[in-house]
Amino acid sequence: MTDDRGDQPTPPTFSESLSAAAQKSGFGQVTPGETPTAGALLGAIGGVRGIVESLLPGFLFVVVYAITEETLPAVLVPAGIAVLFVIVRLITRTPVVPALVGLLGIAVSAALAIFTGDAKENFILGFFLNGGYVIALLISLAVRWPVIGIIVGLLRSEGAEWRTDKAKFRVATVATVLWTGMFAARLVVQVPLYLADQTQWLGATKLIMGLPLYAATLWVTWLLVRAVYAKTDAASSAPRKPAV
Repeated sequence: MTDDRGDQPTPPTFSESLSAAAQKSGFGQVTPGETPTAGALLGAIGGVRGIVESLLPGFLFVVVYAITEETLPAVLVPAGIAVLFVIVRLITRTPVVPALVGLLGIAVSAALAIFTGDAKENFILGFFLNGGYVIALLISLAVRWPVIGIIVGLLRSEGAEWRTDKAKFRVATVATVLWTGMFAARLVVQVPLYLADQTQWLGATKLIMGLPLYAATLWVTWLLVRAVYAKTDAASSAPRKPAV
């Protein structure tokens, strides 16, 4: 679309920008109402490369720390692998932002661990992130704008219409509660391990409650959203009987 003054494209609106961002998220890999597939789920978590980039640094931390019981190698080896991921993406000219975000998180966590000399400080950043997600989701529930409903509304380009549909609003609320529970569960399980200085167990539980739990929660969310949207879409497309 262009304006009347020339060939300059019209800047996207704020709503269009948000919708585009939602399309690029994990939720955007499957349109609400469509049947979620294993391939779609794989794409939502970044594909095979995304899985490797997500799991390998944490796995190496657990292995290296178990072998050496030293903080420095345990945090530097994953950081080195994260740098390698960025280089590979640059060479293959694939989107580099996911790897850069991962590298930033690993670098900050490694810096905390090295500065304190304690490997368990590598997990502090994750606690704050999960706590922030819990607070944000709880706020969205309290003000009756559940985050999942907002995301699905953007994907469907229906704005806030979902809030006027009781079934959609209920599913959005349940799904948002589900995600709140996932982030809260990480804290409930991992913080006690941190306080007990169980670094190896902390690393292992972070792996299990990381990408695998995220994928499972995303899958269940798709099923919930699909059920309500498939029903409402079928009802809206059904032919109406002519008035007698």
